[in-house]
This record gives sequence, C-alpha cells and structure tokens, in this order.
Amino acid sequence: MRSKALFCLLPILIASCTKEIKTKDSLLAHLPPNPALVLKITNLTNFKSELKNNSILKSVESFSHIKQVSDKIQGLEYLTTDKTCVLALYEVGKDNYDYILVAKNSSGLFNVDSVANKTVETLTYEGSHVTKYELDGLEVFSLQKNKDILMSSSMMLMENIIRVSENTPVDPTLKKLYEASSLDKSATIFINPSVNTSVLSLKESSTTLENPFSSWVSLDFTANSDEINLNGVAMAPDSTKNFINLFKGTSPLANKTPSYTPLTAQAILSYTFDDYQVFAKNQNTYLDRVKKNDSLFNTIEEVGLMYLNNERAVLLKSFGTESLYDYLDSKKSASENYQGSEILVLDETNLVEDGFTPLVKDFDSNYCTIIENSFIFSEEKEVLQTVISNHKSSSSFDDDEGFQTAKASMANESSMLFVSNASGIGFFAEHELSPEVFEDIKDNDFKEHVFASQMVMDHGFGHFNVLASKIKKNQEKNTVSPLFTLELNTDLATEPQFVKNHRTKQQEIVVQDQNNVLYLISTDGKVLWTKQLDGRIQGEIQQVDIYKNGKLQLAFTTNDQFLVLDRNGDVVPPFNIDYEGGNLNPLAVFDYDGSRNYRFVVTQGRKVYMYNNQAEIVRGFTFSEAPSNILGAPKHFRVGNKDYLVFKQDNSTLRILHRVGSDRIKVPEKIDFSNNEVFLYKNKFSVTNKTGVLHQIDTNGKLTATNFNLNPDHGFYATSNTLVFMDDNVLSIKGRKVELELGVYSKPKIFYIYDKIYVGVTDIQNHQIYLFDSQAKPIPNFPIFGSSLIDLTDMDNDKKLELVAKDQDNSLIVYTIN
Repeated sequence: MRSKALFCLLPILIASCTKEIKTKDSLLAHLPPNPALVLKITNLTNFKSELKNNSILKSVESFSHIKQVSDKIQGLEYLTTDKTCVLALYEVGKDNYDYILVAKNSSGLFNVDSVANKTVETLTYEGSHVTKYELDGLEVFSLQKNKDILMSSSMMLMENIIRVSENTPVDPTLKKLYEASSLDKSATIFINPSVNTSVLSLKESSTTLENPFSSWVSLDFTANSDEINLNGVAMAPDSTKNFINLFKGTSPLANKTPSYTPLTAQAILSYTFDDYQVFAKNQNTYLDRVKKNDSLFNTIEEVGLMYLNNERAVLLKSFGTESLYDYLDSKKSASENYQGSEILVLDETNLVEDGFTPLVKDFDSNYCTIIENSFIFSEEKEVLQTVISNHKSSSSFDDDEGFQTAKASMANESSMLFVSNASGIGFFAEHELSPEVFEDIKDNDFKEHVFASQMVMDHGFGHFNVLASKIKKNQEKNTVSPLFTLELNTDLATEPQFVKNHRTKQQEIVVQDQNNVLYLISTDGKVLWTKQLDGRIQGEIQQVDIYKNGKLQLAFTTNDQFLVLDRNGDVVPPFNIDYEGGNLNPLAVFDYDGSRNYRFVVTQGRKVYMYNNQAEIVRGFTFSEAPSNILGAPKHFRVGNKDYLVFKQDNSTLRILHRVGSDRIKVPEKIDFSNNEVFLYKNKFSVTNKTGVLHQIDTNGKLTATNFNLNPDHGFYATSNTLVFMDDNVLSIKGRKVELELGVYSKPKIFYIYDKIYVGVTDIQNHQIYLFDSQAKPIPNFPIFGSSLIDLTDMDNDKKLELVAKDQDNSLIVYTIN
C-alpha cells in the first residue's frame, strides 16, 4: 500500500526541521497539548553535527515546508547545553509551524553576545515576564518556569503556556516511550500519526488520514555523512484501527518478494504473516466488516508489491499452491506460454484486492503466473513478461546495490518491508504527498540513494526501522573513494589524526577546530564527543595506556596545559597541569622498555618537565633546564640496548642524553636546523640544516655531512631504512626521484602499514594528494584532487586503507583506498 511506504520519508521530512534535546519527564509537562511532533535531544552538540554534516538533509533543506520551520529554529543557534531538552512543533495556522523548547536553566544556556544586530526587551502577560529577543530579524521568546526555561518562536504559544498555570497532563503512551528512549543516541523523534498528520505533508485525500499507520511512534535518530537511520517502536492499542494491528497475533517471516522482483524495479513492499486466518480476522476488524473467512488463501504467508515503471505486480507467496491454482485455473478465460511459464488471463479481476485490502488497493488482477511457489498478478501482461524474463536470467531486486545497502541495516524477518530507489520515492510522493512536497522531491537528485522502512510486529507494538542512505557501491580493486566529509562548527585548527579505539580495535579521528573544541569522530563520520579546551593543541596527540589495562588515553599539550583524556573525553586526574607563561612545545612520550612506564616530557622555553604515570616529576632526571630554548618535541630512540634522548636547542646545538639527563653523546658542531624533525636513519641521528645538508651522528659520536643542495624550506622524513626528501616539486625516495607538477608541497610523510612503506605528500597550492610506494611508484588512482594529506591508516584489518585529509573548504574528509 502506497501510504505505508511514506514512513521511509520520515527522516527527510522531519529531521531536517530540527535543532535540539536531554532531561527528565518533567520537561514534557510544560508542553501544550497536540504537538505535531516532539523531539527529545540528549546530546545537542552531536545532534547539531549529525544534522549539519548529513548529505541527505543538506539536499532537502530548501524544501518549502522544511525551510519554513528551519528558518524559525535558526533562532536557537545560540543555545548551548549538555542537558536533555525537548523541542516540540505546533501547527499555528495551515502549514505554518512554531516551536517550543524546554530546557533546564543553566549559566550560558542562551548566549547572544556575539549577535551584532539584536534587541532584547521584556514583555508582561498576566503577571509573567517574557523576554523577547530579536536576532538578525528572528524572534525568540523566553520564559522561566520553576527551574526550567521555555523558548518559542511564537508569543501566542507563550501566552497559552502562561494561561495554564498547572502543568499539562502528559499522554501516558508518549511518557512511556519518552522514558524508554535510548540515552546513547543524540535525539529521539516522537510523532502520533493518528492525531498529528499535518507534519507528514500528506494529500488531503490520502487514505492515511483516515486509517493511520499506528498511534505513537518513537524513533531514535542516528546519522552520519551519507545515512540517516531511525530505530524505535510503533504503538497500536488493541482498541484502535491502526494499520499495524493487521499483523497482531502473527509472527514475521523472511521477505521473499525481492527475489522475484526484477533488478530494475523502482521499489518493493512486502507484508508477511505466519497465520492467514489470524490476519483475516484482524482484517475484518480493521475494515469494520463481517465476512466469513474461507480457506482459499490459507496457505498464503506473504503479500508483495513490485513497482515497475509506475506499474504494479502483486505476489502471493504460498507454502502450498494446489488449491489456489485449481481455483485460478477455473476462473481463467485464456492462457498463453511465455518463456516456459504460463500466463493466465483472469475473469475475476477483483480477487486479490478483495482478499488483501488494505494491503492491496485499486488493483485489477487481470493476469497471473506461477513462479515456484508464488502467484504473481498484474494489470498489464507486459509486467508479468518482465518478471518472468528477469527471473529466468536470475536478475532480481535482491542483487541491487541499493537493496543490499538497505538489507545490511534491516532485520532478516519482518512483518512489513519497504525498499525504494529515487524513482520509487518520486512515484509515492506524487500519489500521497502534497503537490508542493512532490515538486521539491522531483527537483532533487536522489539517484544515488536508497530509502527503506521495516516493521517487525511484537506483542502490542511494532519494532520500527527507517533508513535513508547513499548506496554503497561494490568497490573495484585500487579504487579511491570519499568515505565521508565532515564540516565542523568552524574551520579545522589542527591536523586530524587517527587514534585507536581500544574497545573495537578500529581507528577513529581526533581533531580540533578554531574555537579550540576537540572532536572524536568515528570512521563513519559520526561525532562521538566534543570537549572545549582552553587552548590550541601543540603537535600530535599521543595515545598511552597509563593503567596498563589495555584502555587507551589521549595525551597532549596546549599552549599552557598538559592534559590526559580518557575514552569519553574526561580528564584523567591528576593530568591537568597548568604552566604560567604558556608557550609549551608539543608533548613527548617516552616508553623506554615497552613496559608502559611512561615518561611524559613537557618543554617550555629552556625548562624541561619529566613526569611519570602518576603525574609526578621524575626526580632522577637531571636535565630540568637547557642552556637555551628547546625547539619542538624531544625524541627518544633506542639503538641496541641503549636509550638516547634528543633535544634541539635554538642555539644550534643538538643534545643527545642518557635516561638520567646527562650527555650521552656530545655534538660539538653547530647546526642551523631546518624546520624538520630529528630521525634515526641507519642507526644514525639524522637532521638537516637550512642549506640542505644532512648531518648524521653515529652512536660513537662520529659526524658526517652530506650536501643534498636542498632549498631552505625542503621537507625531510626518515625511518630506519628509508630516506625521503621533498625539494620544490621533486620527491626523492631512497634516491629515486619523481618530478611532480609545479606547486607548493608539504613535508613528506612515511606510513608503515601491512609491512609496506607508503610515502605521502600534498601540493598545498593546488590541493592534490600524492601517494607512492617505497620504490617511488605512484599508488593507482593518485593524485586525488581537492584535499591535503594528513594521516593514513589501515581499515579494520581488511587490507584497505583510510586516508584522512582536509578539503579546500577546510573541512574534514576521509577516503577509502581499496
């Protein structure tokens, strides 16, 4: 049935209109009755990020009915809270919505100091004081009620709240769903299709208005850059004539309709039940009719609709075909053979609709064929011919990449399953949605997307799953494809880097923005958490296992702090150390014996602070102050069974020390250091100067100098056996030179993955990433345009690579290298 497929559009039609939520059920009590929808947001920062960075929501933000709501909600842009809040939409006049937001009052909740064009005034209504903000032309009204703050785009809604002095009784079903909603998701959507249909933008003639899908629906919201997933429950009390009660008392089965549907179909819609007699009884109740149940359809366990070029075919899957076939054979007026299958011409054209309304409506069963244990009906003979020929050639919808994308997020068995491509969504929108919404959908390009919904009936309710996703392609070997792009609240300030999740063993990404907010991001583009820092992170973040239990922490310095954060972004006490005067270098972490007895080295000017795992100063380390300022992060190298601590000083001195801080090797030669690090290459401490001379010191203190005639801004990187230079546009790997296009190039980076060496470099001027192997041969499908290389890692140990970069707009972008 077309109208029931509309629930796959919920993430597009609803999530695009929102901006907040996290609290107690007391927040619900502030809401006036009959909201069009209620949104509970448990993590406002993550929810905003998911909305902002989802490509599907971006593509629909200009839809007329969505824009009208989202424009008003922009007034809440300055809201900041880590508490749960509730946002409700109300229809105030036809197709006009206003919101009410309820949040716990806290300092800095609504900060408009940065708004240049604003006015603030106090209004009084029946003794209550309402603050009116006008922010760049947007009106926001605020009212304090007990310990909560209520905000709205409508003074009329505020007046309604004030007039009702006591809290409004909360719908018990909504309250139950609200309290049971997930705390792990950024937001949960609640909507009652049986009461509030306006937000669905249905045609006034839609049958869904008369026969709603269910009563309350609760959907936990999850989104990454290319996917929206809503999971929850649909409620249907026994006393209601909701659509899902057709399946009450039945168990879901595996949906077979996709395997009979042609590969080129627009959509499939499948219903299953394990007992036809129970379904027939529910059907009579739903249709408010008295009809004796016969045994003709007793063996039917699935009703499927195939949508082909705006035509339909209906499948009745049976576990015993004999009796129904005999009946159809007696009702045929003619038959013909097509590719070895019989096509019956039927006289009783209302058979399927009469037997399975409302699952099948407005359908004439003119033709029928039998494939295996399924009866397939159509209005036009050509539709059955297409079904037969595709089945003969094993070309079915369940092999479609869109269906496979949807299937990965769905349960194996369902009472209802809908999967559609863009063409199918356009077809349903034309027949069921308002003309304005249909025009918006028609004008958008969703050809790379799949839309799906699923309902699994349980005792008195249905488990519900809604998906809108970019189709995941089967990648060919040696392909490079963008995995996701993530736009932060402001531009990137530090280089993104991969860190390991000790729970999943997978890689995640840490990065800081210009507002000094630190992000932890999953490799599917979801912001896991954010943390406001006081300053900019210096250099790279180090991962450590302070407690030696396999749980990893993030250690780093900012301009004036040394911090260690745990998996959740919380400070690990006592690693929150401030330094007066700031100007810290990047943190160095030494693990001499691999025993996780770490030495954390913080340098500030000439001062050196070495800490142990308890954040205590290591008293046995004597190098607490250098003769001159220290440059960059100190390095630790092990050669044989000896440790070497290396410090660069701004007086052109290289210090190579013992563990205790005394000189292990004295380097008498002054080196005018280039802007590159010190590396250990072939057991020699190697560093370049500004004239392109490579200086090397062996463990006996012998010095050698090799003039490579490099420019002062050359790049230099080395591992134990690989030496790489970047000089102008010439990349040299182990002496093998590659001349790249003219540009301005970054320092080269060496990545050691799967026992292989990869060398990456970026043309900063032209935004191109180059990647080579250790023999200076380019990796296939490189360079890639529009990005700057940051970090490279393995992906889930499946011989794929992930590359994190920043794009031309200074947003985060991740590529998969297959």
